[in-house]
Formats: sequence, C-alpha cells, structure tokens
Amino acid sequence: MKAIDGLKPQSLWRHFWDISQIPRESGSETRVADHVGSLAREMGLACRTDEAGNVIVKKPGVKGTPTVALQSHLDMVCEKDPVKNHDFSSDPIRLVHDGAWIRADGTTLGADNGIGVAAMLALMDGSGLVHPNLEFIFTVEEETGLNGAHRLSRRSFSANTLLNLDSEEEGTFTIGCAGGMDTGLDLELDFMSVPEKTKGLLLRVGGLKGGHSGTDIHRGLGNAIKLLARFLHATYPVYAFYLASFQGGSKHNAIPRDAEAVIQVEPSDIEALRQEAVHWNNILKDEFRHADDGVALILEDLDHLAPRVVEPKDASRIIHLLQALPHGPVHVDQGLDGAVITSSNLAICSFKGDSFTVTTSQRSIVGSALHDMASQVASVGDLAGCGVRHSHGYPAWKPNRSSPILRTCTSLFSDLYKREPKVNIVHAGLECAVIAEKIKELDMISFGPAVEQPHSPHERVNIESVGLFWEFLVALLRHMAGQPRTV
Repeated sequence: MKAIDGLKPQSLWRHFWDISQIPRESGSETRVADHVGSLAREMGLACRTDEAGNVIVKKPGVKGTPTVALQSHLDMVCEKDPVKNHDFSSDPIRLVHDGAWIRADGTTLGADNGIGVAAMLALMDGSGLVHPNLEFIFTVEEETGLNGAHRLSRRSFSANTLLNLDSEEEGTFTIGCAGGMDTGLDLELDFMSVPEKTKGLLLRVGGLKGGHSGTDIHRGLGNAIKLLARFLHATYPVYAFYLASFQGGSKHNAIPRDAEAVIQVEPSDIEALRQEAVHWNNILKDEFRHADDGVALILEDLDHLAPRVVEPKDASRIIHLLQALPHGPVHVDQGLDGAVITSSNLAICSFKGDSFTVTTSQRSIVGSALHDMASQVASVGDLAGCGVRHSHGYPAWKPNRSSPILRTCTSLFSDLYKREPKVNIVHAGLECAVIAEKIKELDMISFGPAVEQPHSPHERVNIESVGLFWEFLVALLRHMAGQPRTV
C-alpha cells in the first residue's frame, strides 16, 4: 500500500487499494461484487445482488429524511502497454504515486469508476458521518454497454434522488450525456497463396496515448488504425504489395493506440518501402507533435511467410474502407463552449476466419444525429460490400436545468468554495441515461474527481481532487440530512 501511504481521505484510498487488488474486467465482476457484499454484511447492512449481478446496499441515516441513492459501476476498462506483462484476469493493478497523481504501472488504473466505488464503500463504513437514509447501487458491465443499469428498475431502489459518482472533472456537475451505439462491418474476403519470392514485412503504428472515445475524442489524438490505413492507402497503388493481415484496437470505447499489418512485398521494392516508412513516420510526428508526440510508424522484416494473402481486389477494398470511415468529432456546438455534439470512433479491426471485421462507435447528444452518424458509417460499409450490424445502444441523458439536486449542489458548492461550479453535458455514456429512461421521476446529478485519459494506460487521478470530491460529497449528504455544514 506504499503508493497511497498518507493520502487523505484515508478510508477512501484504502478501499480503492483493496478493489485494485481484485480483477474486475467487464463481465468478470463476481469477485469484486462478492467483496462489496462481504463488507456490507460485516457492517450489518442490508445487501442483495440482483439477477444482473448489481449489488444494492442500504444504510440507515437520520430518521425522517428522504432516501438518497449513490451509484457507481464495479467494472473497469482493461488496457495495457504492449510490452507490459499483465493478466487482467488474475493480476492486481499496481498503483504508482507520481507527484500530484496516482496512476498504474503500464495499465489502466480503474479510477473510472473505482474512485466512485471506493467513496461509496467509505460511506458505508463511516460511523461518524451524518447522512440521510442511503441506497448504494454498484452496477456491472457499464463499460461494455451499460448492461447492469439496463436491468435496474423502480423495484431495485426507492430513492427519488440519485448521485452518480462517475464524472471525471473536479468542480463540475454533469447533468446530461451523449447517447451511443456501435456499428459493426463484416467484409467477406477471398484469399490466395503467397506469391513466390516475396518477403514478409510487419508494419506497426504505436506509441499513441489512446483515450476515452467520448471524453477524449476532441483532443486531436492519433487513431492507430486510421494512421496505418493512411500509409497503406498512399503506398499500395505504387508498390502493389500483398496484404496478409491487419488488426488494431481492442475496445469499442477506446481510441486505438496500436495497429499492425503484415504484407508480402517484392524484394526489389523493400528498400523503397523502408524509405516511405521513414518519410511517413516524419510526417506523423510533425502532425501530432503537440497532441500525440510518441507516435511511431515502424517497418520490420519477418523471417517467415504469411500462410496466405488477400486477393488484391479485396486488399484494395479493406484499405479504402478504413481510409473512408469517419473518426473524430463530426459536430461541435460553439454555443456550448465548443462541446462535441456528435462523433464516431473507428475502434477495432481484425481478420476473423475469412472475413475482415470492423467495430465503430457513434455518440451524440441528439438522437437523430446519432442515427444519422451510424447511417453514414453503414453507407461506407455498403459501398465496400460489407454486411452491417448495429447495436441497440443507449439513449442520451437529457439535461434538466431546473433539477432540485442541481440547485442544491451548485448552491452548496458556491457556499463552500466561494466560486461557481461548472455545469456541463458530457460526450460520453453515463448510466444516468439508461436509468432516467426507466424511472422518469428520478432527479439525478453526476460528479467526481479529476481523472485524465481513462480507457488507456495513461489513466491517472489527481490526488487533491479526490480529497475535494470526498469533502463535497460528505457535506452534500450532511446538508441533505438537514444538518448543513457551517461555512
């Protein structure tokens, strides 16, 4: 626990350490859910696990006060540096104290949403805290489609006010979020034998920061799939190499950091391709020198032949498909401080059997724009001859600027800190959107500490902001129990 020694609030950081020792990839939250249940029973609190695996805990508070729900998700995105030897199904997350931040050693940290979970656990075992009756809702599989939240209903909890602790900017209250859906493309391929006397080369794009495909989509970060496709698109007409494989990305909600392709090349073209790779590496480093300065395009010799290659007509279709697919913000509203309204993320691609599969993710605050963006991606796929798949997705959370909990939070924040908080709509999916669709009368708000670059191995959480987040949360609950903190 050396990384968190001396950090305050001590209870929150201790719980964060504990859950960081428990594997909790989306779909494999049983152990961390059991941990929450065991703690609740040790504290004598009512606890149950629903059919989806969500854990709901109740803690009595000041008598006569309305019940308040707090909600965070148990799972985390599991991403690691390519050279990192880490098994997310068994290895703990290794925390590192790095100046003003806590990060992980070469992996995602899980502050998204582990800090929220740890805060709820600290409230559960906080004997000296003043608060109303509380319902703690620990959901599962948020990162793969808000699946746990989809299974919640009015039978799950009784509170009419919900505090979601999954936001990532201290001093900011989130009152709305984008809706989202995935669009998948499947391209059936024809293959041929590897032409004699060709040599195998591995092309890689790496060194990118990656990040959250919602909250980081506007930062101008490199997409490894797009950059590698760009190189192939520029060189394929000249050198007519043979494509054996192309893969990149690993999560639908993360900007891909790495991509690689294997090509078979005529020996007489290898040196020229090396020079092209050097040239394009310099181009990319210049373009991304501010936003993603670690980008690297690397060409390596292979000492073996690929087992087969794609027919040239299909290799061309793959390259043009990836070149044409949109990535990044599509609509930015200057009236909302440059907020991203609609975006698309080219997230994952790979060969599967005799097909080339692509996963893309669309987001928008506006429902019609979300479906239009997905339709644009589908149209590109149609032109390339792909089969198209759409996920059911999740709705946007429409902001309510007259929300009672928003008025309470902004007023209390101003009194405590003598400054006005930010109120925003986030370009990411929050479980509030799904819950709001099911429980219309529920009054909700989301807030949290400063978490940077979630969904990537560069994820980190600001230590001071965690203290401020906890301080405000405790003061808010005290206020809602009818005993405001003296300013």
